[in-house]
Amino acid sequence: MKEGSDTPPDNEQQRELSSLDSTIEHTEADQDVKRNETFSQRLWRNLKTPGSALQIVVAAAIAIAIGMAVTSTVSDIPEAAPVLLGIPGDWWLRALRATVLPLIITAMILAVQNLKNMAKEGAKLAKWTVGYYVLTTIVAIIHSLIMVDLVWRRLMVEVGSDSLNVDEDDQDTIDERSQNAPHDIVVQVFQSFIPSNVVGALAEDSLLAVLVSAIVVGCLIRGPDSSLLRAVKEVERIITVIITFLIKLAPVGVFFLILSNLMTLQIEDIGRNLGVLIGGSIAGMVIHLFILIPIIFFAFTRINPYPFWLKSSPAWITAWGTASSAATLPVTMKTVRARGVPETIAKFTVPLGCLINMDGTAIYFPVVVTFLAATQGIRLNAGEYVIVALLSTLSSIAATPIPSSSLVLTVMIADAVDIPITGMYAVVVAIDWFIDRFRTATNVSADVFAAKIMEKVTGIQDTDDSIVEAKPQGNLRADHGDNDNTMRV
Repeated sequence: MKEGSDTPPDNEQQRELSSLDSTIEHTEADQDVKRNETFSQRLWRNLKTPGSALQIVVAAAIAIAIGMAVTSTVSDIPEAAPVLLGIPGDWWLRALRATVLPLIITAMILAVQNLKNMAKEGAKLAKWTVGYYVLTTIVAIIHSLIMVDLVWRRLMVEVGSDSLNVDEDDQDTIDERSQNAPHDIVVQVFQSFIPSNVVGALAEDSLLAVLVSAIVVGCLIRGPDSSLLRAVKEVERIITVIITFLIKLAPVGVFFLILSNLMTLQIEDIGRNLGVLIGGSIAGMVIHLFILIPIIFFAFTRINPYPFWLKSSPAWITAWGTASSAATLPVTMKTVRARGVPETIAKFTVPLGCLINMDGTAIYFPVVVTFLAATQGIRLNAGEYVIVALLSTLSSIAATPIPSSSLVLTVMIADAVDIPITGMYAVVVAIDWFIDRFRTATNVSADVFAAKIMEKVTGIQDTDDSIVEAKPQGNLRADHGDNDNTMRV
C-alpha cells in the first residue's frame, strides 16, 4: 500500500474497471435503442443534442444565409455591426483556445507514458506519424503546383497599374514583413522545436515548443505512481469537463463567428483574378481532400473514406467556423475517439498533426504566389517553382495553427522568387480570412484521416490503464447514429 493512501492501488483499479464495465453496458443498451430508431427520430434526437454536428451545420447554414442576404442587399453596413455581432463568437473562441495548451501538454505526456510501456510500437507510431505528415504535405504541394501551372495561371490576367499601387499603410505592413529573409523560414522551423524559455513558450503560445517540452517531460516521468503523473491526469479531467461544456456551445459560437465575418465580405469587389485565387485554392483542397487523401486512406484501412469523413463532421465544421486548428483541437480529439481510434494514438497523432500537418496551407502558398506574379505579368520558371515548393513545405510547418498566420510567410516566399509585393497583396489580405477557413477544414480533416491510418498501421490497442485514463472523457464521444464509437476493452 502506498504511503498516505487509504486504498490499495489494485482495489482502486478494480473499482474503476467495474465502473467502466457498467458504463459500457449502459452504452450498449443505448446503442440497441438507437438502432431501432427511424431516420426522422434519429434526426430529431441529433437536432436536440447540444453541440451535435447537425446543430453546428444548421447554425452555420443560417449564419451564411443571413450574412449573404445582408451583404447583397445593404450597401453600407455600419462598421460597429460585425464587431458587436462577433463578441459571442469571440468569447467562445477565446475560451476554446484557452484549453489548447493544457490539452496538448496532458495529452502528450499521457501518450508518451503509454508508448513507453510499448517501446517497439511507440517508436513505430512516432516514425509513421511524422513520415505520413511530411509525405502528405509534399503531395499537397506537388499537385497544387501542377494545377497552378496547367490551369490557374492561364486564367489569371495582368491588372492595370492603378490596381498595383500600394497604399501608404499597406506599404508599411509589406516593408515590415519583407524584413524576413527566405532562410529565416528554415531558422524559424528549427528554433520552434526548442524553447529558450519554457515559461515564455507557454505565455507566447509557442505550441510546437510546448509539445516538444511535454514529450520530454513524459519521457522523464517514472512509473505510474508518480505524483506528477496523477496531477496531469487530474488536469486532463478538469480540461475535459470544460471542453464538454464548450462543445455544447459550439453552434452558438460558430453562428456568430461566421455571421460577423460575412458582414465584411464585399461581393462586388471579387473580380476575375480574385475569383481564380479563391476557386483555385478551394479546388486544390477539394482534390486533396476528396481524391488523394481518400486513396491513401483506403489503401491503408480498406474503409470507405467518405462516410468516415461525414461522420467526422463536428471537427471540420468547427474548423471552418473558427479558422484555427488549435482552437478546434479539443473537438478533433473528441471526433477521433468517436471513430474508434485508441486513446494512445489519438493523444499523440492529433496534437502533432494540429501543429505540423498543414496540407491546406501547403496547397495555398503556390496559388497565392502565382497570383501575385500573374497580376504583374510575371511567369515563374521551373527553378522558381522548385524554390516555391521547398519554401512552401517549410512554411506550412512553420505556420502557427492560428487564423491567417500564412500572410507573413506569403511575403517571404514571394521575395524569395523576386516577385514585387504590390497593391494586389492588399486584396490577398482582404480575402485571406475566407480562404483560411477552407485551409483549416482541410488540415483538420487530414488529421482525422491520419489518426485512423495510424491505428491500422501500428496495430496499437488501448490497454486497461489507458481505458481507465480515458474514462472521464467518455461523455465526449460523439453519437451520430453509428455503432463504431464504443470504447475498446
